[in-house]
Amino acid sequence: QVQLRESGGGLAQAGASLTLSCEVSGGAVSDFAFTWFRQLPGNVRGFVAGISSRSGATLVVDSAKGRFTISRDDAKNAIYLQMNSLKPEDSAVYYCAASPKPDRTIVVLERNVRDWGQGTQVTVSS
Repeated sequence: QVQLRESGGGLAQAGASLTLSCEVSGGAVSDFAFTWFRQLPGNVRGFVAGISSRSGATLVVDSAKGRFTISRDDAKNAIYLQMNSLKPEDSAVYYCAASPKPDRTIVVLERNVRDWGQGTQVTVSS
């Protein structure tokens, strides 16, 4: 089991940028598929972006394509979510999630996640 600690959330105005970080301990980031999910109160967690193990193939939800980028830093053992052109509808608690999966497998469903971070709040004002 890996431990995940998110940071970088906060309050931003519409159009601004935020970068979320996920510090990973207990395993090498290149050995896991990582996913950023987000959750509104009373809702299930929804897929935002994912990156596969090894090759680092990526996938971003349609509503965030061209605005959000997921990346991995093997040297720092961390995962990032760069969020540009933020919109009020991006407001949510963002979670980092890790899953031991083969290369080029991206986890998009909660039920396929093994390890979760504690979440970080992102609030975008209009």
